This record gives sequence, structure tokens and C-alpha cells, in this order.
Amino acid sequence: MNPEGVPLQGRGYEGYPGQPRYPGQPTVVQSTTVNIVTEPPKDHIIWSFFSFVYLNPFCLGLVALIYSIKSRDRKMVGDLEGARHYGGTARTFNIVSSILIGIVILSFIIVINVGR
Repeated sequence: MNPEGVPLQGRGYEGYPGQPRYPGQPTVVQSTTVNIVTEPPKDHIIWSFFSFVYLNPFCLGLVALIYSIKSRDRKMVGDLEGARHYGGTARTFNIVSSILIGIVILSFIIVINVGR
């Protein structure tokens, strides 16, 4: 059997991508578009406000509120990376403030109950 005389079946012209299969045929190029929807950064403004008003040991609530306002300003300008940075710093100050006030309240409850 002579392999040159047998046409290949099931295989068409495999040229370069975007090249027409047959001369005179329009070129078809496939493309893929990926849309990534990112969630806007959180500024934690309400948590910072409550930390400032109610739980303000060592003025940490005030610092958290300032960073939250900076985060909101950065978000309005369009600097999402700066907004994430300031929002994360505000969250850290809010967590530290909440933990410190929780320790103070727990210590106060223990002292009241032991004193009875």
C-alpha cells in the first residue's frame, strides 16, 4: 500500500489560527473576554463610629474613624487599593478597641461578682 496515494480522511487544512481554510473565505478569529467583578472595599465607617462613641479606650475609636473616613474618600476618588489599605487599618483599630473594651467589661463583671 502506497501512503502517498491514500488521501487523509477526517483531516482538513490545519493552517495558522485566523487563516482562512480555503482561499477567498473570510477569516474568523475567536476571542474570549473575562469580566471580573470586584467587590468595592469596605470602609467600616459604622463600626468605627460606634467604637468612637461607645468604646474609645486610648482614643483607638477616633483613630479608626479617621482611617474609615480616609478609606471612604479614597473609594470616592477611585483609588481602590488605597481604600483597601485604609479600610484594613480601620478594621484593625476597631478590633483592638473592641477587644480592649471587652476585657475591661469582663474584668468589671468579675470584680463585681467576686466582691459580693
